[in-house]
Amino acid sequence: MSFCSLARPGFPPLPALPPVFPVAAVVLGFIAWWPIGLALLLLWKGAAFYGWQAARRERIPAWPRRSSGNTAFDEHRAEVLRRLEEERRALDAQQQEFAGFMEQLKRARDREEFDRFMAGRRG
Repeated sequence: MSFCSLARPGFPPLPALPPVFPVAAVVLGFIAWWPIGLALLLLWKGAAFYGWQAARRERIPAWPRRSSGNTAFDEHRAEVLRRLEEERRALDAQQQEFAGFMEQLKRARDREEFDRFMAGRRG
């Protein structure tokens, strides 16, 4: 299905043009007036982007799924997700502790540099 048939539901798709025509149209649009060239470029690349997004949506399953139909698997998945969430929380706590430690080191280093500056200024 082409982008044109998606943009014009109920109408037959337009015939495919050789790849040189869209390129020439974009170049001529930029030569004539840059907003025209930009609009043509977006229309041309937008069609390719839309087709890529549609294909991507078909490949990726909906998340999160409610049930697989197998209760044992659903219980296993719930347990794994719970364990991963606990690990994420533990890692977040460790990251916060490390950030606090680094802040203490920075303060100690700043204090040492300031004390050295003051000692050099007095001496």
